[in-house]
Amino acid sequence: MLPVVETDEEWDAIVPDETVMWAGARDLCARLGLAGAPLTRFTDGSQPVYAVGDALVLKLFPKAAAQDGLTEARVLSHLHGRLPVPTPRVHDAGAYENGWRYVLMSRLPGENLAHAWDRLSRPDHERLAADVGESLAVLHAVDPGPLADLGPGDWGAFLDRRRAVAVEQQRGHGLPAVWLEQIPDFLASVPLPRDPAPCLLHTEVMRQHLLVDPDGPRLTGLFDFEPAMIGHRAYDFVGVGLFVTRGDPHLMSRLTAAYGRAFAPAELLAYTLLHVYSNLPRYLRELGAPPEGTLTALAEAWFGAA
Repeated sequence: MLPVVETDEEWDAIVPDETVMWAGARDLCARLGLAGAPLTRFTDGSQPVYAVGDALVLKLFPKAAAQDGLTEARVLSHLHGRLPVPTPRVHDAGAYENGWRYVLMSRLPGENLAHAWDRLSRPDHERLAADVGESLAVLHAVDPGPLADLGPGDWGAFLDRRRAVAVEQQRGHGLPAVWLEQIPDFLASVPLPRDPAPCLLHTEVMRQHLLVDPDGPRLTGLFDFEPAMIGHRAYDFVGVGLFVTRGDPHLMSRLTAAYGRAFAPAELLAYTLLHVYSNLPRYLRELGAPPEGTLTALAEAWFGAA
C-alpha cells in the first residue's frame, strides 16, 4: 500500500501526503489485528506517526530511514522499565512492504512539555530540569553492550568526519561569515575525548520529546529514540542546553546537579557544532548571541551554569 521512498524527492512527495500515508497505516493496522481502530496522525516529527485508538502508537519508517526503525525498536526494548521516566513499550516491530518498517508501541500519558512549558511555574521548571538530569544519569548508566553496533563506532573517527564538514554544514544553513570563520580555530582549541567510556545516547533530549503530567510537575514520558547511538555522554547535553534549559544558567545548574556532573561550556558548544543535526543559525535566532560575538562567549551564554 505504501510506495518506495528512497530519495529526498520521494520523501517530500509521499511522506506528507496523508491520503497515501493513512491508507498504508490502515492496511498495516489490519494486518496487525487492529482493523477499524481510529487512526490520528501526530503533526510533529519527521517520521509519520499515528495514534491507534487511545493506547497505541504506530511509527512508520520508509526505506530511506529503515535503519532508524530498527534502532528505535531495539533501544526501546532494551530500555523498557529501566529509566525513572517512562519510555514506550514495543508491542510489535518489523518490515511492512517496499522497504518500509514499523514500530507499534504503547502510548505514553501526558502533555508535550514544549506545549506545556509556558503554563508552568518557575518551581515546576526547576523540578522538571532536575528530573531530566536524573533520567539522563540513569540512561547513561545503562549497559550499552547489547547495542554496541548502533554506531557510530570509532568515536574519534566520528569526530574527525564531523569536523571535516562542520563549516560547510553551517554555511549551508546560512550562517554569516563572522561566525563561520571562527569555527575551525574554536574546534581546534577544545579537547574532546577520542575514546570515551561508551554510553547509550538519546541524542535529542528536548522539550519536544518529553511528556509531562498537566496536573503537576512530573515527567510522564521520554520518546523518539530513532537517532540513538553509542558515544560520549556530553553529546547528549547539546539538546539539553539548546532545547530544555535554553540558555538558562540556573536551570542548567539544577539539571547537572541532578545528573551528578557538569561539562565545560566550550565542550558542549564544540559538540553542538559537530552534532549530526547542527543548525547554528536556527539556534542563534531562537536563543540570541552575546554582544561579544565570539564562539567562546556563546558557549558561556548557552551552556554555562549559575
